[in-house]
Amino acid sequence: MSLWVDKYRPTSLSKLDYHKEQAAQLRNLVQCGDFPHLLVYGPSGGGKKSRIMCLLRELYGAGVEKLRMEHQTLVAPSKKKIEINTIASNYHLEVNARQGGRSVLFHLLFHCFTSYFIFFFIASHLISSSFSLLHILFHLLFHCFTYFVSTVMLETRTRVVIQELIKTVAQSQQIQSSTQREFKVVLLTEVDRLTKDAQHALRRTMEKYTATCRLILCSTSTSKVIGPIRSRCLAIRVPLPSTEEVCSVLTAVCKKEGLLLPPELAKQISERSGRNLRKALLMCEACRVQQYPFSADQEIPVADWVIYLRETANAIVSQQSPQRLLEVRARLYELLTHCIPPDVIMKGLLTELLNNCDGQLKTEVAHLAAYYEHRLQLGNKAIYHLEAFVARFMAMYKKFMEDGLDGMMF
Repeated sequence: MSLWVDKYRPTSLSKLDYHKEQAAQLRNLVQCGDFPHLLVYGPSGGGKKSRIMCLLRELYGAGVEKLRMEHQTLVAPSKKKIEINTIASNYHLEVNARQGGRSVLFHLLFHCFTSYFIFFFIASHLISSSFSLLHILFHLLFHCFTYFVSTVMLETRTRVVIQELIKTVAQSQQIQSSTQREFKVVLLTEVDRLTKDAQHALRRTMEKYTATCRLILCSTSTSKVIGPIRSRCLAIRVPLPSTEEVCSVLTAVCKKEGLLLPPELAKQISERSGRNLRKALLMCEACRVQQYPFSADQEIPVADWVIYLRETANAIVSQQSPQRLLEVRARLYELLTHCIPPDVIMKGLLTELLNNCDGQLKTEVAHLAAYYEHRLQLGNKAIYHLEAFVARFMAMYKKFMEDGLDGMMF
């Protein structure tokens, strides 16, 4: 039994429910014969992946839906083996551009361990003088060294994965000549999360094998994609559907399931999901499991990580101290290790914190969040910028509360 979001995913461009003009343009792009590299970008839940799969079906036919999991082993220049998992058909290959030899989770937990001890030593030094400054400096330098080495290793693995996979696909021949396509397609997701070196390696590789291979790059934003890649791709933006379009899709899916969805509940789900169609379908299915027949004022289930993030924001507001900062840091790591994107955490924290701020403080907090969100996009270690934002907010909020109390006393 599959989820609604997978069960009712469109399989052709003609079956798409919204952005139909864009679908017609994609169909014309296939028919013109000169198919370029594509950069498909837009917010999560807008339908980027669905449109890409519909486009591949338009190119190669129904055979592109016969997918298989492939386990591949690549050899890095250092002779170390890199193991990755890919999804492939006879005509295309899909891979997350961030895959490497070691899992990202291990990479994250390793830095969590070292960062924790750095924080502990510095905090202990501020509280008591039992730890020497030289001892703290030694651990700080050790952390910087391990982070530098692991980052270089991660970049090397990413470059090798990209270059070797594209090379393998480009040098292989089509099994069925009836497709009348002289090229295969490599679908790379999360391209905006690649390092600059990896993106330059991607640019060189896509130039080398352009005769037998086309790339479809998928990202949420183009701001972190280098100019040379953007200039070599046809950029296609997939915006979020409107509230009315989300309601229409929800109603159509419920009708196929033999359910009656009240318009008020459909609109409420659309607004609560932020017009994220994937999230809206999941929320609608959760409502179906929770209660049926539907009611117009039915409570919509909230994801556990949203509740956890809300509790984290409440903990920040309730107390501002080094100990509480350490507790919040652990909670942020918990969210990151459960694959909640850092920008989603930042946005969620800002929303919850603003609900607890005075009007005079809201502008400063929003400016602070914008600053650290920008640094978050530029950096590689999300926890640094999230924790820095929390620490700055704690200092700002505590000073604001103390000044308010002093004003009331005098």
